[in-house]
Amino acid sequence: MEEQAAVHVPPGQGEAVWLLGDTYTLKVSGEQTGGAFTLLEAVVPPGGGPPPHIHHLEDELFVILKGELLVTVAGCTLPAPVGTVISVPKGTQHSYAVVGTTPVRMLFLYVPAGMEKMFNEIGKPAQPGVAAPPASEEDVAKLLSVAAKYNFTIGPPEGE
Repeated sequence: MEEQAAVHVPPGQGEAVWLLGDTYTLKVSGEQTGGAFTLLEAVVPPGGGPPPHIHHLEDELFVILKGELLVTVAGCTLPAPVGTVISVPKGTQHSYAVVGTTPVRMLFLYVPAGMEKMFNEIGKPAQPGVAAPPASEEDVAKLLSVAAKYNFTIGPPEGE
């Protein structure tokens, strides 16, 4: 097995893209971890958050660094102020929404890696220091177009 090198990402560094009104910055890629995990930082504006969705291959972990979310996991809504950690097992429907008027800054971890490629594929390169433009119908269409490729589904489970 090939030995993995240490990864050092200074503050404010990492490849950033805009998608669905949010800014996503890749901190540690799957290529850097031998596919074990990937770590991203997200800045989500007030009113932001994804629709209910399910990752079929990856567990996802959220760490709230700034602001507050309401996170819905398997139908249960949980408050997520600064310092909250939420682990969402693969196959579990989840979504979140920003609470209040402060953007949320959070880290999220995918285990195993792979989902990070979706952000680069359909996101637009971010401009440093500029907030992401609002989500557009084009963003949603792009997200839906790659759902099968990245093994996630959006919306309520079949039968609901």
